[in-house]
Amino acid sequence: MMATQSGLLGGRRWLVWGGYALAMLAAPLLWKTSLSLTLLSQMGIAIIACLAFNMLLGQGGMLSFGHAVYSGLGSFCAIHALNLVSAGQLPLPVSLIPLVAGFCGAAFALLLGWVTTRKAGTPFAMITLGMGELVAAMALMFPGFFGGEGGINGNRVVGQAVLGISFGPQIQLYYLIAAYTLACTAAMYAWTRTPLGRMLNAVRDNPERVAFIGYDTRIVRYLSFIASGFFMGIAGGLAALNFEIVTAEVVGAARSGAYLLFTFLGGAGFFFGPIIGAVLMVLALVLLSELTQAWLLYLGLVFTLMVMVAPGGIASLVMMNLRLAGFGRLGPLLAGYLALAGTGLTVLLASGAMIEMVYHLRLNQAVGPRMKFLGAQIDAQGLDAWFGAGLVLVVGLALFELSRRRFVAQWGETQAAIETDLVAGKAVAR
Repeated sequence: MMATQSGLLGGRRWLVWGGYALAMLAAPLLWKTSLSLTLLSQMGIAIIACLAFNMLLGQGGMLSFGHAVYSGLGSFCAIHALNLVSAGQLPLPVSLIPLVAGFCGAAFALLLGWVTTRKAGTPFAMITLGMGELVAAMALMFPGFFGGEGGINGNRVVGQAVLGISFGPQIQLYYLIAAYTLACTAAMYAWTRTPLGRMLNAVRDNPERVAFIGYDTRIVRYLSFIASGFFMGIAGGLAALNFEIVTAEVVGAARSGAYLLFTFLGGAGFFFGPIIGAVLMVLALVLLSELTQAWLLYLGLVFTLMVMVAPGGIASLVMMNLRLAGFGRLGPLLAGYLALAGTGLTVLLASGAMIEMVYHLRLNQAVGPRMKFLGAQIDAQGLDAWFGAGLVLVVGLALFELSRRRFVAQWGETQAAIETDLVAGKAVAR
């Protein structure tokens, strides 16, 4: 019986990994535009970075406010290595430059982590913030390495193409990024199953007991910090190849904040949560920022809502519904989900219209009061536009609250039914 269950779990695991690899392989075949390839490439890089960041946050309970330092320094090392390869001074394939960046990230983590990991909890977070600001300030003080305000350029097309692969076309670089993403994801997942990875979980949950049985909690944090720095460096090296330019922005606080925010939104408590967060990060930073000037406001509202409603992130919502589906109890809740989605979308559209009108009046007065919202022309100074949006918002909120209360009641009944089934199953087993 136990062997059968182990076989099923192993089969499911291989199915998940196979689907993950197939998705990366087939994605550029489905989305063929240059914008799609750019987004997919950035998603692969972000997946590695967010998973590496979650080695500290989710698995070790270490909140870092400056972890972009290691991906950023890896980017600078990668661009310098790329220029050395271009000058013929470094006999190295371009495909291995991300590994150079990874070892550089690990080296910087080895150096800075010795100080950073001496403390845990809030002191650790404050030290990482200080380290991040220190490196960001140094980026403009040492132009020889950081390139000053203009950054450092490079060219990833070096030498003769091998088997037609020069990494000039974006599709070739995407598959290189996809290969690194798959390998790094597998390596980081395997790391969670090692004794060091398990011990890091124990340090997160109960450091006093870990110290009592003879382990040095600081060394566990330090080694994990170095491993995280290695994968952050690989992400930075891939970013350097992708953009062919590295500026001081890559070590800034905004980049570190993005890793933290979207890893949390995806779900730091689950291994696949940062993958969801990385996809959302690219969509928000690239697409949403182009669609509206108020994208940071929307992002803040979404983050606040997730903290209040689902502190476990999107991954926790996925796992809860998979549990319901496993017990055959998801069907009765689908109508409630549709009601919440419909009323929530109504609230979002109404509030979005009001926010966009405020931004238009404040920032685009020179072009007049007329503006476009979802393809419709709106007079931002018109009373009818404000009254209509306000009315839809109030009605939507009322309907959303009614739907929410009904859904909460259905959710409670469903959970109670699952507990009853579990009790009945245990009784039959006895």
